[in-house]
Amino acid sequence: TQTIFLFCEGALVLVFANTASLEGAIVVMVFFSLFVQAAEGSSYGIVPYVDPPSTGSIAGIIGAGGNSGAVAFGMGFRNLEYKDAFVIMGCTILASSVLSFFVCIPGCSRMIGGEDDVPTKDTLAVPTPETDKVEDVNA
Repeated sequence: TQTIFLFCEGALVLVFANTASLEGAIVVMVFFSLFVQAAEGSSYGIVPYVDPPSTGSIAGIIGAGGNSGAVAFGMGFRNLEYKDAFVIMGCTILASSVLSFFVCIPGCSRMIGGEDDVPTKDTLAVPTPETDKVEDVNA
């Protein structure tokens, strides 16, 4: 789903760059914003599966990536014509959607090929409680 969200986001940036009317630009911007929020949510949704003990560090890296992208595109808008900056931004987002196609989460199949591994009790990040031990709370 992240690949789809990023692809739609990048495509809508390119459509926005070529929109001639204010009304059309507002409509495109609304749908673009929906896909931006969905892609951000899917990025943070992947975090706990990458390396469970390092969840906080990985979330920080994702946040820092967003900040560095904002600085880079801010410089692009400062030094280029707006249409050119939007085209570069859209192409960059489309390229990241292609790269997200190859994300591999341990224990899960990839978009192309592979099989899901069924986690065992020993490989779970959060151990399941023992069901054999039953205590009588009224005793």
